[in-house]
Amino acid sequence: MSLSRTILARAPLAWVLGAWLAWDAPAAANVITDWDEKAVALVPPSPAGERIMALVHVAMFDAVNSIGHRYRPYLVQLGATADASKESAAASAAAAILAAQPGQDAGAIRAALASYLASIADGPGKAEGIKLGEAVAAKVLAARANDGGDAPDDYRPETRPGRYVPTALTVGSTWPRMRPFALAEASQFRAPPPVALTSPEWAAAYNEIKDYGGKTSTKRSPQQTETARFWLMVGPPAYHPVARQIARAKGMDAIDTARLMALYSVALTDAYIAVFDSKYHYQFWRPLTAIRNGDIDDNPATTREPTWSPIDTTPMHPEYPCAHCIESGAATAVLEAMLGSNDIPEVAMTSATAAGVTHRWTSLRDFADEIAEARIWAGFHYRFSTVVGRDMGQRIGRYVVRNVMQVAK
Repeated sequence: MSLSRTILARAPLAWVLGAWLAWDAPAAANVITDWDEKAVALVPPSPAGERIMALVHVAMFDAVNSIGHRYRPYLVQLGATADASKESAAASAAAAILAAQPGQDAGAIRAALASYLASIADGPGKAEGIKLGEAVAAKVLAARANDGGDAPDDYRPETRPGRYVPTALTVGSTWPRMRPFALAEASQFRAPPPVALTSPEWAAAYNEIKDYGGKTSTKRSPQQTETARFWLMVGPPAYHPVARQIARAKGMDAIDTARLMALYSVALTDAYIAVFDSKYHYQFWRPLTAIRNGDIDDNPATTREPTWSPIDTTPMHPEYPCAHCIESGAATAVLEAMLGSNDIPEVAMTSATAAGVTHRWTSLRDFADEIAEARIWAGFHYRFSTVVGRDMGQRIGRYVVRNVMQVAK
């Protein structure tokens, strides 16, 4: 399922809110992971949803860190007593961010917050935490109000007068102009140019995806097909469950969980900004276009296949580099830097695009490897694009960890 179709296939908002509101009390004694799970259920499963998750998590981090003073703030460190409730501060910050997003049912979110706060003992600390969370959220929303995240799509298709071109709207064409959360600019980690069409590397990548990424491929195994479909999911549902499960398994407290999830969300959002910068800079053709035009690339080792199609509808943005790969690279780089190891407690995930399937990992490297292979088997990305995307993501993840929310001195 493509990005646009995934968004259209979301459960109705009323159904999501109904399930969301049914969760009245902290699920795992960790306010940060509780509200991460709540937020992921509400935001779009898309890059836009990841931007909202970054807002949620930097607000929760600055709120609890204003009480604990353990790290440098992301944006603000407001006055708070040591007795202020971290739980009420984080929950109030997250709810305020979510309620301010277009299309959200603010009344339902406030009701869910009230239900959540009911599990916290009343007192001055609870009241102070609520005010603190709301104040921090207001600061975060104001700081990101004009960051370019809601800019209208002004992508101009290449054409000539009277010539038909496909008319679907692009995804992410305005993101190269969005202000990053941690990077200095969108192009800071811009990918090198894609391989030359006349090169052996192009022929090898072309023929691999032609053989293994086609909808009717006879070379792709059933397991490879399952994995390809599993990773048709995108956005927060594809990545947040991993970090959330690790934080819970490690028994992290509220401040350390807030920092982990904020770094993670910031890195994922900036990775999207960076990948769209590279994609629209190079505008490299998708396999669907390339393979149906394999006779015009001046490479004798590629052969045109006029009816070739990938496993599902190709996402509506240029191919190079792989967005899922930059996301997995950023995610795993943050987690490895924070945990000091590639090994992780076992995490398990399901996917809305592969019903009844659960995948498990105990290695960050295996997690990222699976995603890269899945994008080839789905017929969406060439191998060189997965390698470059993953490398970009790792560099972005390490940069974020080194440059924001450091230990307070």
